[in-house]
Amino acid sequence: MTRPFEGVKILDFTQVLAGPYASYQLALLGADVIKVERREGEDMRRTPLSREWADRGLAPGWQAVNGNKRSLTLDLSRPEAIAIVKQLAAEVDVVMENFRPGVMDKLGIGYAELSAVNPRLIYCSISGFGQTGPERSGAGYDGKIQAMSGIMAITGHEETGPTRAGFAVCDVLSGATAAFGVSSALFQRSHTGKGQRVDVSMLEAALAFLSGQVADYTVAGHRQQLSGNQAVSRRATANLFRAGDGYLLLAVNNEKQYRALMTALGRTDVLEDPRFADWFARKENEPALRAIIEQALASKQPREWEKILDAAGAPCASIWKIEDVIDHPQISARGAVQEIDTPYGRLRFAGSGFQLAHGGGRLDSMAPELGAHTDEVLNSLGYGADAIADLRARAIV
Repeated sequence: MTRPFEGVKILDFTQVLAGPYASYQLALLGADVIKVERREGEDMRRTPLSREWADRGLAPGWQAVNGNKRSLTLDLSRPEAIAIVKQLAAEVDVVMENFRPGVMDKLGIGYAELSAVNPRLIYCSISGFGQTGPERSGAGYDGKIQAMSGIMAITGHEETGPTRAGFAVCDVLSGATAAFGVSSALFQRSHTGKGQRVDVSMLEAALAFLSGQVADYTVAGHRQQLSGNQAVSRRATANLFRAGDGYLLLAVNNEKQYRALMTALGRTDVLEDPRFADWFARKENEPALRAIIEQALASKQPREWEKILDAAGAPCASIWKIEDVIDHPQISARGAVQEIDTPYGRLRFAGSGFQLAHGGGRLDSMAPELGAHTDEVLNSLGYGADAIADLRARAIV
């Protein structure tokens, strides 16, 4: 079955996480992504999580966002390499890069140069702050954007202070934003025939995902505080509670769910307690309500309560580890973690995060060895074996 972006060609200069995550989403959906790397490969190929995989130049985190791509090595400081880029730009639909603003222009392969070669070209740039504005040249690191965007100001506990998310949230949401931006530009081109620049700012992408918190302030003047594990709803029963030897996250946000919770906990008497008559009273008397709930939850383990409360209509979840959730029956039933045969055995990776009735995201090939497709790509441009050997001898590819 044809996938949405089959036939779309992408020349991908991105590195680390935000950019590669973006192009990976498009590659899963059928785009032919040619990943351009320097001759020694990008640093993410050798992160220190696993020496075995780092020595192969295939660190797990790098593999996670570079499947279905082809690898071309080029020394972009050399005029011959820039000539190859321009030849490719004439044929591709999309160029993606996440260098600091101005770097691609200095190399001679910025938007102005490549769009002159190919007016239908969509040129996506991902940076910390965008291509314009007083902070345009600032470095865009995930932690920096988490701190600047307001995310860390609402993440953490009053007693311990702000904390960053447990994963590179700003990198991946910026990547998702970039993939959406490229998709939008491709769709618009189908009507206008024109290419364009897609300018993704990590800071703006983070703010877009904080739309509710932004509106809380701009509309109602509410100033956000560190919220710990409290839900955005601010319901006293939408929080993390001790249960047995662990924890249970309750997502009880309406009256029906509240009554279901108290009934399942064997505390129907609480439903008549004036201290907890409505959500305002429950918030005012939250410590007392928490004590009642945790006293009841102490009798069983989190996974037991998860089944009991879900069945009763009180939404909740125990705390699942990554190694557990990838084998959750729901994940398995939908094939959300995809498996692929590789020279190193059968490996598993996360997929698109959504499913289509036909032509959905699919992992066909593992992330490529460094330069694995250099000859193939150059052959497609008309370079013969002798010309390629000469480029390699002169350390251009």
